[in-house]
Amino acid sequence: MNARTIPIVAEGAVRQRKREAPKGRVVDPAAVEEVRALLGGASRARDLLIEHLHRLQDRFGHLSARHLAALAREMSLAQTEVYEVATFYHHFDVVKEGQAVPAALTVRVCDGLSCEMAGAQELLARLPAILGKEVRVIAAPCIGRCEQAPAVAVGQHPVANASCETVAAKVHTGTTTHQPEGFIDRAAYEAQGGYRLLKQCIGGELEVEPVIQTMEDSGLRGLGGAGFPAGRKWRIVRNEVAPRLMAVNIDEGEPGTFKDRVYLERDPHRFLEGMLIAAWAVGIARIYIYLRDEYHGCRTMLEAELAKLRAAPPYPGMPEIVLRRGAGAYICGEESAMIESIEGKRGMPRLRPPYVAQVGLFGRPTLEHNFETLYWVREILEQGGAWFTSHGRRGRKGLRSFSVSGRVKSPGVKLAPAGITVRELIDEYCGGMLDGHTLYAYLPGGASGGILPASLGDIPLDFDTLQPLRLLHRLGGGDRAVRQRHGGRCGAQHDALLRP
Repeated sequence: MNARTIPIVAEGAVRQRKREAPKGRVVDPAAVEEVRALLGGASRARDLLIEHLHRLQDRFGHLSARHLAALAREMSLAQTEVYEVATFYHHFDVVKEGQAVPAALTVRVCDGLSCEMAGAQELLARLPAILGKEVRVIAAPCIGRCEQAPAVAVGQHPVANASCETVAAKVHTGTTTHQPEGFIDRAAYEAQGGYRLLKQCIGGELEVEPVIQTMEDSGLRGLGGAGFPAGRKWRIVRNEVAPRLMAVNIDEGEPGTFKDRVYLERDPHRFLEGMLIAAWAVGIARIYIYLRDEYHGCRTMLEAELAKLRAAPPYPGMPEIVLRRGAGAYICGEESAMIESIEGKRGMPRLRPPYVAQVGLFGRPTLEHNFETLYWVREILEQGGAWFTSHGRRGRKGLRSFSVSGRVKSPGVKLAPAGITVRELIDEYCGGMLDGHTLYAYLPGGASGGILPASLGDIPLDFDTLQPLRLLHRLGGGDRAVRQRHGGRCGAQHDALLRP
């Protein structure tokens, strides 16, 4: 039987030409030139993708498809890779072909719990008509200014206790940037003995082992959420193979949390000295600081103060300090998601093991800390571990920073002993509830941590006391939210936040 043979290649077929360019949008040469001019001599390294997206967003007010394709070409990345990162973060406005570009100025009205109670919806309803079509008014997740509720951001300028009139005034005067005032700069910090402890460490007056032991004796635990003992973490990472890196998380995205911002705006060098002492003790080669994008003023201030440190380092061989800018992603408060973002990727949490201390930033052992943990290092080493543990109530030890907002008479960051109850916190540190309001319920771990009724208002606020209630997801992050009853109605009273 004769079998029919079917040719693999049809007769007369022409071999397909090799694709001359990757799939995707055709790259506009003019867009490439615009991107090159904007980036200038900056590195095109893969981990700078988010930084370069910020440059485009800041310059053009949005991310056009043509600029994304040009950036991909310039950084030798796939267009899909650039697009998936740009669309992951809320602060990037990606505009495809044929879509309208957003207004030149955006006003963000925080609709977090405290701001919602303080009138955010009225602002969202009235501002569009007042400001006109040339201004985009949008609702935004918590912007970290709960004690100033309702809080609004006009461009990059925060407006505290906002009203339609105050927001309109900022828009009409073009006040769209922010520079914190009254903070302790480097000169003032050094005049108060700042960096003296760091120089003692570098000069050999203090040795690594006693320093780490003092940190362990203090019982200081991570103040970003997990509550892992800080001294033990130093010891673990120090024992890993060099080079070792450090990542500092100032993303602070949990609704109701603002303590890191307040401390940073007041005394940035206290944090920086603690950071450099930790780097010395652990043997860190490079430090990355990840700062929440909503904290525009803090970024401007921190860039200036870091420039002073680089120009005149407090000691020879100071590790390189890199400041990275978040882009609006709640998940980047988680340490491994933050590390992914620092590497220029989507902020997706990694599976563990391996742990960040072993395989972290760029695959290297990484010391990851929250801002406030490092803020306490200098004082603990100067005063001693026993000084820190001498504070506390009901058997708890240490001090905690509470971000308190809502219907209390004096909201703000309150430094109080560990183990204090929410009733004591409100009465002793916040001047009590507003007139006509009584405690109804509170959030002991931020918006993601659940709500406790007033009947549980006498539970000590600390790590281990709340774990049986499974509400300690963010206690280390300092989150406490309070609800109140007023006139027979339940009002969502907001956060009293703790940082153990």
